[in-house]
Amino acid sequence: MEKATHLFGRQFMYHRIVAAKLRKAFADINAGNWQSMVDTLAPDFTYVFYGEHALSGERHTVEAMSLWWQRVFRLIPDAGFEPLEIIISGGPWMTKVATRVRIGGPLPDGTRYDNIMTQFMHLKWGRITEIHTLEDTVVLQRALDSIAASGNAEAHAEPITDAYARSVRQG
Repeated sequence: MEKATHLFGRQFMYHRIVAAKLRKAFADINAGNWQSMVDTLAPDFTYVFYGEHALSGERHTVEAMSLWWQRVFRLIPDAGFEPLEIIISGGPWMTKVATRVRIGGPLPDGTRYDNIMTQFMHLKWGRITEIHTLEDTVVLQRALDSIAASGNAEAHAEPITDAYARSVRQG
């Protein structure tokens, strides 16, 4: 029993550390430093944002993720992420994380984008191997339509994928 309690205590502390690092990652993103999130990706990762819109798609390269973050902040320059709930299970060798995050920011028409994002992540030894992101796509599409109507055609652009990133690099 003593060993089980000791292991539980270690795992609890590990979960607290992971939660603190996630909160810091969102704070960094809010400060405009999305690169710190990209730096936590494992060499072999998958990032999926569900839907059919300018922010959707599947990415496996740092290049595509960087282009994606740049687009996020071109579309909603003052986007803010507020973690509401972080649930963690597993040890450092196989960590699963679920988050519920409020995302928002002013839109060009004077209204405000407010949505809830959920993410499911897998980490191995502190590196993100998978992220699956889902927002209310109706709310997101309305915001993208508003941004496009203000003259920013990128709000209706094709999703950024690895193939898209390669085509940008090749010119």
